[in-house]
Amino acid sequence: MAILFACSHSAHAQTSYPMLMALKPGAVQAGQTAELQLESRYSMFGAYQVLVSGTGVTGEIATPMEPGADGKNPDLSKISVRFTAAPEAEPGVRDFRIAGPTGPSTVGQLVVVSDPVVVESENNDTPDARTPTAWPAALCGTIEKAEDVDCFRFSITEPTVMQFHCRAMRLEDRIHDLQAHVDPILTIKNAQTGSTVAAADNNYAADPFLSAPLNTGEYWLEIRDVRYQGNEHWTYVVEMHNRPFVTQVFPPGIAAGQPVELQPVGFNLSDAAPLPMPPVAELGEQVALLKLGETVLNPVELEVSDLPQVLETPAPNNAPAEAQLVTSPCGISGRLEADSDIDCFAIDAKSGERFNVDVMARRHWSAVDSVIRILNADGGALVENDDFARWGLRNSQDSAVEGWTVPADGRYIVEMRDAHARGGSPFVYYLKITPARPDFELKIDTDKTWVTPGTCAAIFVRARRINGFEGPIDLHIDGLPAGCTAHCGRILPGSATDGCIILEAAADAAMGATNVTITGSVAGEDGQTTTHTAVPFQETYMPGGGRNHVPVETHTVGVGKLSDLKDVVLNTYDLRLKPGESKRVDVTLTRTEGFAQNVTLDVLFQHLGSIYGNSLPPGVSIDAKNSTLLLSGAESQGYLTLTADPSAKPVESQLCCVMANVSINFVMKATYASRPLRISIDAP
Repeated sequence: MAILFACSHSAHAQTSYPMLMALKPGAVQAGQTAELQLESRYSMFGAYQVLVSGTGVTGEIATPMEPGADGKNPDLSKISVRFTAAPEAEPGVRDFRIAGPTGPSTVGQLVVVSDPVVVESENNDTPDARTPTAWPAALCGTIEKAEDVDCFRFSITEPTVMQFHCRAMRLEDRIHDLQAHVDPILTIKNAQTGSTVAAADNNYAADPFLSAPLNTGEYWLEIRDVRYQGNEHWTYVVEMHNRPFVTQVFPPGIAAGQPVELQPVGFNLSDAAPLPMPPVAELGEQVALLKLGETVLNPVELEVSDLPQVLETPAPNNAPAEAQLVTSPCGISGRLEADSDIDCFAIDAKSGERFNVDVMARRHWSAVDSVIRILNADGGALVENDDFARWGLRNSQDSAVEGWTVPADGRYIVEMRDAHARGGSPFVYYLKITPARPDFELKIDTDKTWVTPGTCAAIFVRARRINGFEGPIDLHIDGLPAGCTAHCGRILPGSATDGCIILEAAADAAMGATNVTITGSVAGEDGQTTTHTAVPFQETYMPGGGRNHVPVETHTVGVGKLSDLKDVVLNTYDLRLKPGESKRVDVTLTRTEGFAQNVTLDVLFQHLGSIYGNSLPPGVSIDAKNSTLLLSGAESQGYLTLTADPSAKPVESQLCCVMANVSINFVMKATYASRPLRISIDAP
């Protein structure tokens, strides 16, 4: 059962998956076990499992799940979850979710910290009620109401440089139904005079980071929303210590499987020499966890690549005539050392060759807001990019050029600069220059699937075709829970972008949830198979009923209990159309006893006219005027008419399904699926 937003009636369905809203406090110390309060929209009654990303952290439901005295299930919007972090658990943010009879929840976030957790005391927004704080510590609280100012009092016994790293806004981007986000600001004040000593606002997007040299004395730290707004779900975690703090490393890109020394960039590092890092085998965005003496530094992100590695030359490369000569493919680690710095790299290329240029900087919290240009040898601009949009979303401020075609034999310049002409130690970047070969990326909509015993659910996978790739993509899924099987479809060749996987749970399938891996593969003419892993995207509710997406680490499949619909039955599961022909598919719903809400039928995964999943063969569409799509009240019979365009190309056995959508609330619905419907189009 997939979940999607939809304009719908205000009546509620009988069931809904939990939408996690807040975890209080939001942190657990490595080496400790803590019982935290989890808050959600919709009941978490019956929750039996906690899934946590990464390694070293586990969770279990601590609240007893027992029916009330009247025999009815209570509406549990708050439960306790017991998290245990191993001593070696890597610090940082973990995605987690719970699973229960209504399937997997949306994603929440837990911060693993190195220091003891200090929770704000009640009414700590007045001068006489500040939370006394022994440091180092992870300060946890909630900006729960308008004009809330949380204060933590602390002492400095000898001069030192203190670090205050706030996570608040970044803990909210995965909250499904939180439409207004916090914008925190940190302020340090002298406890005797009340004067401001230091303050910080936006560093990590809206989250502040504050590094402050403090003399002996008494102080308090204030955290509030910069607009003096509040919300019961606006939680924060502020890590407070006097250790060094790393913001970036240089080089920001390294070779896979090779030992390397990384120069830390950040605060309170003095003149730290480059620090050793053991080889990393896994490609892509990884975490560097360096050790300075006996101190383990905070984790930072870097890129691990199988490309030949190049370091920016110390010689001037600010102009095309001074450009550093490189050879494609390569990964260049560089830095904009000073304000107005421009870095130029030259490649020799032949007419008709095609290249990709990709900057990785802001994705790893570099200070660079990149702009790249490709110039000819005389410095004339050929192409430029500022913020590159992937999947139709502006995921970062990093720049990229895909599939640039060389106009003539010669030397060309890739120019790298900051959009605001800034520079300095934190302005590191990793610049990839590679041949533009046909390729693809995959995403999943959504990040959770609920299937009930004896029923089916659909997962939609979308391809982003790159550099002219037009081949078919076969879909696969691994790691399903016991009792659950999959019918894996394909993304058709040409311009088609969507395919689906139909999950089917056995009638006796027990409740269980697992994180799955979905991949797409393409067999090459050389006999080699190219396989890419799909990235799960969780939908989030936007003001006005809009639908946004945020990438998450896991897609969870959960087998739950029987719900509103027991089955979606078709009169045929093998539909063959001729070009220009229409055929009717009859649909019969099996409702659970007492369920009499409206149900809408569809073969498209869509919301407000935007289509998020369409595995129909190109040229096949729904004839809505000749279909009965709304089954009101207790109605259980409907039908869809599918029409093939006269120009539709031949297709054999494309995997699709009919979906039955049940409203959860005004903007959301749960989607049940039929067994696989295979659609073929005959040759004209």
